[in-house]
Amino acid sequence: MKAVLAVAIAALLLAAIADRGAASSLVINSNASDPAPRAAWEQAIDGFKAANPDVEVRLNVFDHESYKKSIRNWLTSSPPDVVFWFAGTRMRQFVELGLLQDVSALFTEGVRGEFLPTAVDLVTLNGRQYGVPYAHYHIGLFFRRDLLEKAGVGAPPADWPAFLAACDKLNAAGIAPIAIGTKDLWPAAAWFDYLDLRTNGYRFHMELMRGKVAYADARVRTIFARWRELLDRRCFVPHHASAKWQESQALLYQGRAAMMLIGSYIVPSFPPDVRNQMDFAPFPRINPAVGAYEDAPMNSLHIPARARNQDAAKRFLAHVLRADVQEGINRAILNIPVNRNAAIADDRFLDAGRKLLNSADALAQFFDRDTDEELATIAMKGFQEFMLKPERLDAILSNIERARQRIYKPR
Repeated sequence: MKAVLAVAIAALLLAAIADRGAASSLVINSNASDPAPRAAWEQAIDGFKAANPDVEVRLNVFDHESYKKSIRNWLTSSPPDVVFWFAGTRMRQFVELGLLQDVSALFTEGVRGEFLPTAVDLVTLNGRQYGVPYAHYHIGLFFRRDLLEKAGVGAPPADWPAFLAACDKLNAAGIAPIAIGTKDLWPAAAWFDYLDLRTNGYRFHMELMRGKVAYADARVRTIFARWRELLDRRCFVPHHASAKWQESQALLYQGRAAMMLIGSYIVPSFPPDVRNQMDFAPFPRINPAVGAYEDAPMNSLHIPARARNQDAAKRFLAHVLRADVQEGINRAILNIPVNRNAAIADDRFLDAGRKLLNSADALAQFFDRDTDEELATIAMKGFQEFMLKPERLDAILSNIERARQRIYKPR
């Protein structure tokens, strides 16, 4: 009996020790798999560990697309302590399911004063905060200045007629006008966003994103009519459905394509021998009566509701709220920090992006961040299909509209 009791006591002691060990371990799941973001976050984590020697940090890094497919399973089954995610609609969907922890206590009056109100709003639901925003970035046309000049395009196209003319001149010079890789679907959504924002404006776009406008609406068809003009002119590189954006960007560096509609996260990838020829321009105007609206996705960190080590997780999120930490991260990835006290890297692409977003009349997030996740997936498959087979537009819109009616039906 004494032997059995001794074994039981030993087991309890071992369990207690294990619990203490687990409690001091912070598990972070990250989608920052590209070299520059990964290095930036490893440095930020090193700073956290130096200030919190009692916390052992385990960083799990996943590629962006597999991460998006896996996060829901993590949150509902065996969640880590911190997850990388997207502020706005995609965050709120998880909050409504009870999957993210309230971190409002981190947003003291002093902290709020350091952040743009719009940034706090994007991690807020019903007056409570559920994440920490750390960076946002601009989207537009990154282009090879030398290739445009070679084709006789004197300046980046500022309006729709100039854009179409540039495509014609580039094709005539044997240069593909636009590089794109739609294997992961979302690059096609950037074209839908900007064609809609420039044609129908921000208010209509956001009503569409919220499921309040039918995809059978004539104004939606106008978006695809503009898109069809580009397809008919062979503006996009062929075989884009078999390439990811990381692969398609190489066409710019090789001089085989002139422009790419992409976020500023592409900038750290510019080869040194090509960087001086790269430049940036906003997406061209289409409807002169429509304001200047831009996509400006904001990235954020969150604590799963069932995270095991919420104390250390909150300490880590508080660390990322700091101006010096956001400055270090964003200098490395050439994004714009959300903390207003954080200095911005001295970079001409970043400077162009800051001016673009500061002058915008309103900012959207991005198609698959502003609308329902399921609807976004169905619609983006449709966008890719349209780019390959534009004659199937009626069937594509009917499929998206059926999904909209099902997903956004009155509850």
